[in-house]
Amino acid sequence: MQSRPLYRFLIRWFVSGLGLWIAANILSSNISYNRDFAVIVIAGLILAILNTFLKPLLILLSLPALILSLGLFMIIINGIIVYLASKLYSGLNITNFWAAVFAGMVIGLVNYLVSTILADKN
Repeated sequence: MQSRPLYRFLIRWFVSGLGLWIAANILSSNISYNRDFAVIVIAGLILAILNTFLKPLLILLSLPALILSLGLFMIIINGIIVYLASKLYSGLNITNFWAAVFAGMVIGLVNYLVSTILADKN
């Protein structure tokens, strides 16, 4: 099926934007997007692209840390991806790395919930 990868990318984009929006509202003192919906959409796209292409490389390079931490190092990898997205896109401002780690945890939780809901429908 030709549209399946595109469908998954669009879902990843939506989930990234939704998780980022939730994290920005929880951590409004550390994450700002000027209350502009377009910033969330563009930042979600950047996160989806980084998760598609850069995250597998980071996972491969940090495999020893992932094994030693029993997978908990994924939290740091997610934070790196979110922090990098904020550096690549000036509309999204994240004040420190730990706010990015928290945002990565929120995005991961939203991703898990959406994946569970979609899996139940299939």
